Parts: sequence; C-alpha cells; structure tokens
Amino acid sequence: MTTPIFEITKAATFDAAHYFEDGPEHRPYSRLHGHSFKVEATVRGTPQEPVGWVADLADLDAALRAVAAELDHGLLNEKPGLERPTLEHLCLYFAERLKAPFPGLCRIVVSRPTISESCSMAVD
Repeated sequence: MTTPIFEITKAATFDAAHYFEDGPEHRPYSRLHGHSFKVEATVRGTPQEPVGWVADLADLDAALRAVAAELDHGLLNEKPGLERPTLEHLCLYFAERLKAPFPGLCRIVVSRPTISESCSMAVD
C-alpha cells in the first residue's frame, strides 16, 4: 500500500470593510461597505511522527486566527497588498502569511457566507 496523503483544514472568521475605486459605476462596490468573511486553510501531507498527524491543528488554528485578526474590524484597502481587496487578493494575503510555517499548505478559501460568494486558491 502506498503512503496515504491527508488534508487537514481549519477555518476562522473576521469582519472588515472595503471599497473598489475601479468598480463598475452602476454597482455599489465603490461605496464603503462591510462583510463577514470566512477563511479556510488546508494543509496536505503524510502523517508525521511521533504523533502521526499532517500538522498540529492547534498551530494551524492559531496562525490562521492571527492573520484574520490583522484584518478584523479594519478597512482592507489600508493593508499592504489589499489596496484592491478582492476575494482573490485576500486568498493571496493568507497564503503568503501561512506558507512558510506550513509548507504543505495547498488551498485557501475565502468566502462571504451571507451572500454565498467564495474564492478558492490552489497553493503550490
């Protein structure tokens, strides 16, 4: 039997405001508005000894919540890298901060559950 590959996922939430200066004029995106966001980070790999897990879920949880806390109750446009705060740029923001401590990071999903929107990013 080949070595099994597993994926573990943790989620965090944050609330933040944003606007789009370059959005279509007939859309409300250019006005300052806010959302409740959910972010999920998935780490892929083989079980690591001595415990036999892909990564410590508590460590992933703490790291993910720390990045979400950077954005919570803030204006996304003011964060470097989020001047154009699309879901795609939010995925990149989280991936850039989580990849080093979690080399097996393989996916980031950022969603706005109350309006049924999400973006998924495969991480190399």
